[in-house]
Amino acid sequence: MVFDPPLVPATLVHRYKRFLFDAILDDGTPITGSCPNTGSMRGLTTPGSRIWLSLHDSPTRKYRHMLEMVEVNGTLVGINTGLPNRLAEEAITAGRVPALDGYGTLRREQRYGTNSRIDFLLSGAGRPDAYVEVKNVHFIREEGLAEFPDTVTKRGAKHLDELSQMVARGHRGVMLYVIQRPDCASFRLCHDLDPAYAAAFRHAVDRGVEAYALRCRVTPAEIVACDLITMDEMRSGALRTGIL
Repeated sequence: MVFDPPLVPATLVHRYKRFLFDAILDDGTPITGSCPNTGSMRGLTTPGSRIWLSLHDSPTRKYRHMLEMVEVNGTLVGINTGLPNRLAEEAITAGRVPALDGYGTLRREQRYGTNSRIDFLLSGAGRPDAYVEVKNVHFIREEGLAEFPDTVTKRGAKHLDELSQMVARGHRGVMLYVIQRPDCASFRLCHDLDPAYAAAFRHAVDRGVEAYALRCRVTPAEIVACDLITMDEMRSGALRTGIL
């Protein structure tokens, strides 16, 4: 996706716990803006960090500036949790996720499971429907290794169980992790931060749920989910031996 109008650079002063941040624009103007990420944003909230903001002039918006990217060690990281579904859809449509290529119909936000909505439901003649759940990733602790989740996510474990149920009914269940940063060559689960999620993942994959990690190219002009990278948990034998 292309940013139009272009993003505005600034310096982070403080990110509040949920929806707001303070920053200083390059012309010295202090501003408060909205943060489209209610998660922990581990490693991405250091005061003094270079950040990039989108501009919104709608009269219904209280804050004109929205945080989109944070620069960490020279790498731009997308933080907007509203973007991964759009990025995933663009990638699926462009054939960048071969396992999901060739479906004729893509429907968004379809009801399934227990009071849930699947991000995408893919259907096509002669193929089982594919229920695709998208997760946002931007956490790195080791060089070149992206991880999820960066905090406990009971909702994420619930989604894995519901995908397993879809597989039991003869459909495909697919977990697609969209990594909004380019500085990673592989991906794994944060089993130490959320062992329950790691266990739910192992349970789901044992029952036929598929999982893929999709890396993004991130610049001030655009974010593009461009290529799949290795997911440690899907290595041959990793799940069988319990290596997570």
